Amino acid sequence: MESRTQPLPHRRQARQRTLVTIAFSFFLMGLIAASGLKWTGAAIATETQTSMATVPETSSRPTSFAELARQMSPTVVNIKVTKARPVSSEHWQPRGNHPFGEFFERFFKEMPQRPPHFRQQGSGSGVIISPEGLIVTNHHVIHGADTVAVTLADQQEYEAKVVGRDPKTDLAVLKIEAQQPLPAAELGDSDLLHVGDWVVAIGNPFGLNHTVTSGIVSAKGRVIGAGPYDDFIQTDASINPGNSGGPLFDLNGNVVGINTAIIPQGQGIGFAIPVNIAKSLLPQLVETGHVTRGYLGVSIQTLTPPLAQALNLQARKGALVSDVMPDSPADRAGIERGDVIMTFNGEAIDDSRDLAATVAATPVGDDTEVLVLRNGQEQTLSITVGTLPNPGAATSENESPNRGEWGLQLQELTPERARARGLDDGQGVEVVAVRPGSPAAEAGLLSGDILLQVNRRAVGSIDDMKAAIAANDNDQLLLLVKRQQGNLFVALSKEESK
Repeated sequence: MESRTQPLPHRRQARQRTLVTIAFSFFLMGLIAASGLKWTGAAIATETQTSMATVPETSSRPTSFAELARQMSPTVVNIKVTKARPVSSEHWQPRGNHPFGEFFERFFKEMPQRPPHFRQQGSGSGVIISPEGLIVTNHHVIHGADTVAVTLADQQEYEAKVVGRDPKTDLAVLKIEAQQPLPAAELGDSDLLHVGDWVVAIGNPFGLNHTVTSGIVSAKGRVIGAGPYDDFIQTDASINPGNSGGPLFDLNGNVVGINTAIIPQGQGIGFAIPVNIAKSLLPQLVETGHVTRGYLGVSIQTLTPPLAQALNLQARKGALVSDVMPDSPADRAGIERGDVIMTFNGEAIDDSRDLAATVAATPVGDDTEVLVLRNGQEQTLSITVGTLPNPGAATSENESPNRGEWGLQLQELTPERARARGLDDGQGVEVVAVRPGSPAAEAGLLSGDILLQVNRRAVGSIDDMKAAIAANDNDQLLLLVKRQQGNLFVALSKEESK
């Protein structure tokens, strides 16, 4: 009888093949499962790194500003100003040897006397900050105005009173008497803004009422030569003539800036005054109509690398004292020309702008300590903060020494800059900013102009300019200006800017 049982070796081989097949199956299943797991430290680190670099989802970005615009537009106003300008007879009578000179002379003598002034109109924007009708705008919007009219979003028009103004920060406060409480905007915190944050501007560019534009914060702390307290927010939200004085909102509808300036040659480059600057000044502007600032009585400048090297300074920190006013708080405290002010009232001073802002914000009469570096040695001096004696003064830590009643912000030409403009070293000073409404602005001076002469006297430095202006005994200046490739004479008159 034939046996069906396989020999022992054959049975052992069959069991081995079965075990191998089962093991291989489990191995494949393990590989498949492992491929979907974060099973090593390297894999975890890589995924974490990728997650950190991931751009936020599109849903976190605003898809519309419609609701913000709807809610905040009623707080934005249109400001129209009217100014009277003198009319000189030379503007309308024939000049020179005109062929009909005798006829015109007799004709104009027989005409009724012409009005001595003509009316000039301008416009800007503002934002309501209280239901009682307080409005914040720019000083340059209402500067020199005889009448100021405010138009609300519902087209109601009111005559406005100028409550306070501060030319140094280009801020002004108006007041209107409305029959009902007005919608008012909340003032936010500009220190919380970050570069890249969304912002919205609402204003009246070119008279187009309640135009809404959006963009981001492009930069903070910009210095554009507008004044001694430059600290502008730069934004690419479209700002145009007529936007001046209008609000810059964050996405919560809080005012974070007051739109102020543009670069005419640029696109997407606008500047706004941080609202925190306005908030610190508003109580004084409303109560007294002006701002009282602390005063030391020094002319200062920021340390450049060559200056730091010449003074044997290890770091370019502090404000260099270039002059001390006689009998000023700084003079009485013992501050000397050449000192570097390192701290004021315990606050570190990185550059001249820091000192100007810190002193201005210090209450008048406060006794404080100033740490100065003199000949490489630190000294602590005690000083009593004074009052800035004249809001129009041009020689203090609160005002550039080359900026005054003529409305010019100047800087000296470096040898490289002079050569680039085709000038010799020590020839001319450069205009970096022109104050709106000033004699310089009325005469048409522009940023980038080079002043070569003042009253036919050559100038090669700001000290030359100051000496030439000090020697001037009337209300006019005759300037020789280099503009692009040519020269021209420009006459400045204080009377025309009134």
